[in-house]
Amino acid sequence: MTISAQSVIQRATDLLQDQTSVRWPVRELIRWLNDAQRSIVKARPDAMNTTATVTLAAGTRQDLDNMSLTPSPAKLIEITRNMAATSTKGAVTLINRKILDAQTPGWHNVTPGVNVIHYMFDGRDPKTFYVYPPATTSAQLEVMYSAYPTDIADVADGATYGDISSDLYLSLPDIYADDVLNLIMVKAYLKDADYAGNAEKAAAYLGMVKESLGAEVAATVAVGPK
Repeated sequence: MTISAQSVIQRATDLLQDQTSVRWPVRELIRWLNDAQRSIVKARPDAMNTTATVTLAAGTRQDLDNMSLTPSPAKLIEITRNMAATSTKGAVTLINRKILDAQTPGWHNVTPGVNVIHYMFDGRDPKTFYVYPPATTSAQLEVMYSAYPTDIADVADGATYGDISSDLYLSLPDIYADDVLNLIMVKAYLKDADYAGNAEKAAAYLGMVKESLGAEVAATVAVGPK
């Protein structure tokens, strides 16, 4: 990620014609930038797609929050393979837990091992997954997860965009910088929605974000491996 928060906030002040940050303080714009990054990850979890090797807890139930991951996990995307040095490094496949429950009701209590064969996931509990057979504390997996973006640090009252540290960068890939900027503009104009035309401007910027994210999905599908 090479686009700084300072440059995004500067663009926002340019569009708002408020370079001295009187009507829209920089502290507000930074909060809206942080909100924007989280909103984009909520809509596009793959925007913060992260791969890591994790060590499992003993047993079947695993929780990403207990794995000391950096950046912090938002939800599991996929598990690919075993990674422990003593494992076969074999692939791990997703299965429906209800099938395993029906065929092997006591599967939570079978002999633990370092080689995981299957994993189970329920989107209603997005940071938890189950493994079969139960894991030992030596088992390791390669996991792909969606991460939370890192918030940009606040600044003092009365600051301008130049007071934001130039080495603070967006957590999201550069292609989402325009979407972050446009979501800042949505919040800025909603703040002044009572003024003529501002509600319409907010809606227009939100529409640009929706169109951009939708187009990016279509483009990714079109050029992705088949």
